[in-house]
Amino acid sequence: MATVFVTGGSGFIGQRLVRRLVADGNVVFALARSERSGKLLSQLGAQPMPGDITDPESLEAAAQKCDLAFHAAAKVDDWGPHWEFEEINVRGTRHVIDACRATGVRRLVHVGSEAALLAGQPLVNVDETAPLRPDSKSPYCRSKAKAEQLVRDTNGDGLETVVVRPRFVWGAGDTTLLPSLVQAVKAGKFAWIGGGEHLTATTHVDNTVEGLILGATRGQPGGVYFVTDGEPVVFREFVTRLLGTQGVVAPDRNVPAGPMRRAAALGERIWRLLPISGAPPVTRMAVWVSSLETTIDISRAREELGYEPVRTRDEGLDELLSGSV
Repeated sequence: MATVFVTGGSGFIGQRLVRRLVADGNVVFALARSERSGKLLSQLGAQPMPGDITDPESLEAAAQKCDLAFHAAAKVDDWGPHWEFEEINVRGTRHVIDACRATGVRRLVHVGSEAALLAGQPLVNVDETAPLRPDSKSPYCRSKAKAEQLVRDTNGDGLETVVVRPRFVWGAGDTTLLPSLVQAVKAGKFAWIGGGEHLTATTHVDNTVEGLILGATRGQPGGVYFVTDGEPVVFREFVTRLLGTQGVVAPDRNVPAGPMRRAAALGERIWRLLPISGAPPVTRMAVWVSSLETTIDISRAREELGYEPVRTRDEGLDELLSGSV
């Protein structure tokens, strides 16, 4: 049993992580940004700690007496002001690191992402030796790369750090990916970019949590580990099945990838230059995720952590169909 500090505990990954930590007999202190989040965390069995990752004092108060920390809080979006991604994903991560050091936390596990490697190119059978891309044109990708580098540079002097990178996290309880796909289809704004026949890696939320727990217990200090559902899947086939769990039929409409990449770049430039509210019709990150092969080698996690997926895609899709959690 350990005493654990969790940021982002009321989020999609965070809720499953907190539930697993509590079930395993750990005492969990979870950062709560609002009264609503606090109530949810209490229901999950955690002790809610009022605070925010942009508030160093609240982080130190929450991390007191904890042996282990999981940093799952982040701004996850394909568009938004650059400063928000920097403030939350980069400086927020720095604040979490500083709080862990100040309170004597032994190990910090950071929820990373393959997005930290994305800059507009396919990722084909990529592994942990691929370089981070803090120069990415996507503010989310750029900020995740910077945040991960901070965590990796921190390892040592009494604080061990581990980075676990899931890709395309999905499953029951998702409040971002699947709802946005459903909304796009219903609004008539969904199309397959480049046909959608490329391969992609996915990671069910339970497999994500399994990787995080193994990273905490078996990861090498300073280690970085990809975790996925195993074999890749054709993007179009998987998204079609995913939408089907919500009673939504994916349209057959296709648009060529090249013009969409150019439209995304132009749209982002216009939205940055002019005082236009909302997001561009299409963003670079949306095009990259929807049209580029992303296949991942999880050999390191298998060899060093003993990682294997604990939930198959079929099981996860059945869970979504049944509406269970």
